[in-house]
Amino acid sequence: MKNKMICFVIVSFFAMHLAAQEKWQSSLVKINKDGSIYYIPDSLGNTIPDFSNVGYFESNKKIPTIAVVKTIAPSGNNDAAIIQAAIDELSKSSPDKDGFRGTLLLKKGTYKINGTIKINTSGIVLRGEGDETKLIAAGNVQHTLIALSGAGKLKELPNTRKDIIDKYVPLGAIMLTLSSIEGLNVGDNIIVLRPGTDKWISDLKMNQIVPKEDTKQWAAADYDLTYERIITKISGNTIYIDNPIVMAMETQYGGGKIYKYNFEGRISQCAIEDLFMESEFESDTAENHGWDAISFNRIENGWIKNVTSKYFGYSCVNLGNQSKWITVDGCKCLDAKSQIIGGRRYSFNNDGQMNLFMNCHATEGRHDYVTGAKVAGPNVFYNCTATNEHADIGPHHRWATGTLYDNIVTDGEINAQDRGNWGTGHGWAGVNQVFWNCTATKAAIQNPYVSGKNYVFGMTATAYEGRFKGRPATIWEGENKKGLQPASLFIAQLNARLKQIK
Repeated sequence: MKNKMICFVIVSFFAMHLAAQEKWQSSLVKINKDGSIYYIPDSLGNTIPDFSNVGYFESNKKIPTIAVVKTIAPSGNNDAAIIQAAIDELSKSSPDKDGFRGTLLLKKGTYKINGTIKINTSGIVLRGEGDETKLIAAGNVQHTLIALSGAGKLKELPNTRKDIIDKYVPLGAIMLTLSSIEGLNVGDNIIVLRPGTDKWISDLKMNQIVPKEDTKQWAAADYDLTYERIITKISGNTIYIDNPIVMAMETQYGGGKIYKYNFEGRISQCAIEDLFMESEFESDTAENHGWDAISFNRIENGWIKNVTSKYFGYSCVNLGNQSKWITVDGCKCLDAKSQIIGGRRYSFNNDGQMNLFMNCHATEGRHDYVTGAKVAGPNVFYNCTATNEHADIGPHHRWATGTLYDNIVTDGEINAQDRGNWGTGHGWAGVNQVFWNCTATKAAIQNPYVSGKNYVFGMTATAYEGRFKGRPATIWEGENKKGLQPASLFIAQLNARLKQIK
């Protein structure tokens, strides 16, 4: 009898183990045998978006290796001026047929940098020799170590506005019906405009944030959301776009419009590679020292790979709201030095659109993989980890749209919620945030009152209400259940799309 009982226990254990590892698929995303993907729409036609057109050249091209045109060794004196002079000299040269001017190679050694190294011309790559090329952010003032930025701003082309006449444009759509297609052509750069309205702010209850001293209620005029897209096809009065709609457009909230634009000052084809960056600091809570290791803005189709930052107060990588199609790959943000309060330790911050962060790691951060206010997706954080986290991962404040958090592992929290009067009135942090196969200690994932949902698939975490009780909680598919297929939504979507292109 004893032996039978032991056998029963063993069989039961293995049965439970196999059940735990059983593969399963979401009710909203189905993978076909040929690797193609079928998305299940809801009653309004909303589907999980295709997030795969993000990163350097929309992930259609591999990141290239650009030939070295100049090599620099540490001098021990005035290294910042030497590096900047080489960048300025290279900026005057002509780009090759692919838009590159070449790579500046920093040989291994230690470079003491006072101030900021600036790149403001297309086609320049700054490369080191891995961790043996160390840049020290010197001095006792807050500053960025390496800043890449073009100039100017996006400008609407006159007389190109067209109304979107669809009564409802669902999440995931790539088709828009217009009042007219006059003057539009395949390949045009357009803005898809989703206007802010008083009714939308009111229905979202963001004019009713419980006030404190510096709380700002949301104002409709501040919430016109602008999404950069390219026309890929025209059929009748319908245009097709390269990246999906990541927030539904509804006539009750002002519908939507499109218009053509240019951005003459934006630069492209720039990169930072294989560097170790370290900030001087006076104490663990000191704040007068290196703040951002690398910042990008007014730039498209660039990359940052295999860089490590240590002891900076804000970030390893900070992408501004006019950056797009940037890939950040294999980077580390280590041991930030600052007070552990708001406005600090945003290890990998993204305010731009169509950007990809992957294979990154952070320690001692607050918001390690994070978006800011009114961030226009899609954007992706994929296969990233965080340890000794001091706050949470996810959309931070004021309505980020269309972000995929895919295989993010943290010993802290992952949240997408109403943050209320935190900050100066953060309110609803984001909508159409998709969490796929992530791991955290606990998570609060809420649905805004209107205009979309947030989605959780296969998350390992303890669900909790978040800051406020009574907010609509999203439905978790496969709570603490292993075996979700595909293991990565981003990789499955990318493979399916590239296969279709071939």
